[in-house]
Amino acid sequence: MELLHNFPLLASLAAILFAQFVKVPITFFVTKKIDWSLLTSNGGMPSSHSAAVTALSTGVALETGFDSPIFAVAAIFAIITMFDAAGVRWQAGEQAVVLNRLVEDFNKFITEAKGWQNKPEKEKRKELKELLGHKPIEVFFGGLTGILLTLVLGLFL
Repeated sequence: MELLHNFPLLASLAAILFAQFVKVPITFFVTKKIDWSLLTSNGGMPSSHSAAVTALSTGVALETGFDSPIFAVAAIFAIITMFDAAGVRWQAGEQAVVLNRLVEDFNKFITEAKGWQNKPEKEKRKELKELLGHKPIEVFFGGLTGILLTLVLGLFL
């Protein structure tokens, strides 16, 4: 039951849930379409990864102070995670877009080959997941979400 009193953990989990949930209305506001799959997807505004790690760092800072070694670990973990979300994972998503386009073009070409139409659609094309990472603005607002949510939770818990 001590786990239920771990404020940094609870703040991080709350930040993940909040960031994932708020993606639906934000996307609706922009596209006028409701997409419930965003609740469990990667990518999008705000970054739940950034929200989680900044909530963790903020929670640790509130409990142990900014001068504690455990805060240093949490802060570096947050920086690495946010850098990865906006850098490596974003680029992997961009590459997936290009590869999916190439596969689509190749499939159009190959449909003229004998026997291609008789194959199941599943064998013809397999799309790569394109929403792997975040734009820097999504990471920024995810981080801000985590910090602010943790500060608000700190007032009540």
